[in-house]
Amino acid sequence: MKKIFIYYSHSGNGDLVAEFYKKKGYDVEKIIPSNPLPKNKFLSILIGGYKASVGYKDKLKKLSIDPNNYDEIIIGSPIWNSRLSSPINSLLNKIQLATKKTTFILYSASGKPNKATELLKKHYPKSRIINLTEPKKYPQEFEDILKKKG
Repeated sequence: MKKIFIYYSHSGNGDLVAEFYKKKGYDVEKIIPSNPLPKNKFLSILIGGYKASVGYKDKLKKLSIDPNNYDEIIIGSPIWNSRLSSPINSLLNKIQLATKKTTFILYSASGKPNKATELLKKHYPKSRIINLTEPKKYPQEFEDILKKKG
């Protein structure tokens, strides 16, 4: 069974989760938007939150692999304004998840991805959803959660 963790990370939380899955033998692919968010934290929160709230889909740099060739796909996304990040919105338009074993890992400063969870349950009812609060800030908590849930 081919397994991949494909994710977006702006602040490094997703990178930490990616390392966890890489150690477990998953292929790992980081999504890179063609026009990244600014480095300024305030501006990145403002712009990222707006993009997420309107369902914006960023143009992405070409992936090095095709996620459609995998049996199990784990998708990692930061939560912006209680929604999926705009790069992940773009990814979801490009891949077919209906026949895949799918898990979404959502990492959020507030730990409350309410709207994202509702939308994922609606569009991907068979997928698992794991919510993490800032893996960089709480690394042991996130590892414990992921070890329990697989």
